[in-house]
Amino acid sequence: MEIKNNKLSGDLTEFRLSPNRGAPFAPPAPDTIVIHFTAGGSLESSVQTLSDETSKASAHVVVGRDGKIVQLVPFDTVAWHAGVSSFQGRTGFNRFSIGIEIDNAGRLTQTASGGFMTWFMKPIDKADAVQAVHRNETVATWWHAYTEVQIAKTFELCTLLIRAYNITSIVGHEEIAPSRKTDPGPAFPLDRLRDRLLGTRRDEIGSAHLEVGVISAALLNARAEPSTSSTVLGTPLPRGTSVQIVEARQGWLRIISPRPAWVKEEHVLREMIDFPSFAADGRPDSGGDERPGGGGGGGRPGGGGGEHRP
Repeated sequence: MEIKNNKLSGDLTEFRLSPNRGAPFAPPAPDTIVIHFTAGGSLESSVQTLSDETSKASAHVVVGRDGKIVQLVPFDTVAWHAGVSSFQGRTGFNRFSIGIEIDNAGRLTQTASGGFMTWFMKPIDKADAVQAVHRNETVATWWHAYTEVQIAKTFELCTLLIRAYNITSIVGHEEIAPSRKTDPGPAFPLDRLRDRLLGTRRDEIGSAHLEVGVISAALLNARAEPSTSSTVLGTPLPRGTSVQIVEARQGWLRIISPRPAWVKEEHVLREMIDFPSFAADGRPDSGGDERPGGGGGGGRPGGGGGEHRP
């Protein structure tokens, strides 16, 4: 992907101009990216809503579950995505932020039969449900999981925006409107995104990485904290389950997929995925990328199921 004349181009990208937009940003804006979930049923339905004049809402882009990105507003123009908002002494985030909507239903309801349902009564597979504590809450609830390709495309898009504009901050809608919004929610690796992309100087940003792993134990508990005495979240993860890793701490790994939790590091085979690196002109670097292997080890002590028994 690349940005030319404030528009995104590349495979699986499309531009459809929404009537819901304001004037061009006043320099030096835009300087912030706001991450949202759509709380909708599909990419297309969300694009239609954000293009409906009566909705009085829009975003710069919508990222589908298959990685397709539809742009609705040029990146140099105000979109109507933030609403009443304030954070760290600033208000009215539409005036200086780029809004990224990600196709995701948001909070889920667990049914009496053990299944999951969206707020608009669409069933969700258990594999696509994540139990986690929202940053503004204290009790674990269920959330719609993001797809790996959505997360990868969002990392890549944010990297492009940082290189093309004066982006110094990435926030969630839940942070700038905490009393009324919960997006993107705990299923999205928001802290990982900004740590990875804004943790270095802008001229050092070249590639974004997502560390993944595979459960090697027969069954592995997912816990609320990095301790064997911590609460177990949901059912144990079976061997072969793919996980997305955001932190390692004293023999434990914090994962955000298939649900945010802590797992024992010794029972996860790790690998680093490199997203495309970008040259100084913002174009994809033609050089090859490395995919370094990770430590992790595997093993099931005594032939058991990893950490799931303690």
